[in-house]
Amino acid sequence: MINKTDFEQLQQELRSFEEAREKVISKSREVVKLSKQIIYATHRNDLHHAEKLRPAIKKELASLQKMAAPHPGLHSSGSVTMAEQEFVEAICFLDAVKNGNLTPHDQLEVSTESYLLGLCDLTGELLRRGINASIKENYTETVAVKDLVGSIYDELMQFDFRNGDIRRKFDSIKYALSKLEDVVLELKLKGKV
Repeated sequence: MINKTDFEQLQQELRSFEEAREKVISKSREVVKLSKQIIYATHRNDLHHAEKLRPAIKKELASLQKMAAPHPGLHSSGSVTMAEQEFVEAICFLDAVKNGNLTPHDQLEVSTESYLLGLCDLTGELLRRGINASIKENYTETVAVKDLVGSIYDELMQFDFRNGDIRRKFDSIKYALSKLEDVVLELKLKGKV
């Protein structure tokens, strides 16, 4: 004999999970959207606007994490991880441009994996920033960006990445650093720095 109540309960649990999943996906899009706005404003040197978005993105991320918490499968899902790493990338980029420092992991309230993935993505934005600074003849900033990317690379070299995503993204830092080193070398050969 089949216990219909048991199947009804399973059906309700699955329905509840799917509803939560849809909400998490929607909320993660909000975090990603704010991340892009912060990065774009920072590239435009509109740091005032980027800073105004900081409380909003923190609030949206906290809401996302709270939504996902009752469902362990959701918290480790791609949507939450992606939102967290985009958050890390945006906040670290803003702080790096503002004060030349990397935002520490413990200030961001994300998993270690999300933090490391976000740092790897950050180097792409720093590469863009360094090249644009060079184009604008702000050679000091270009060198500072190269040094920061080099420091990130040096620190992450101490890890033994076995995770496929982190390992793949870590390898992209080599490309960013190499490009920045080429730009700085060219500037040195021309006597600009």
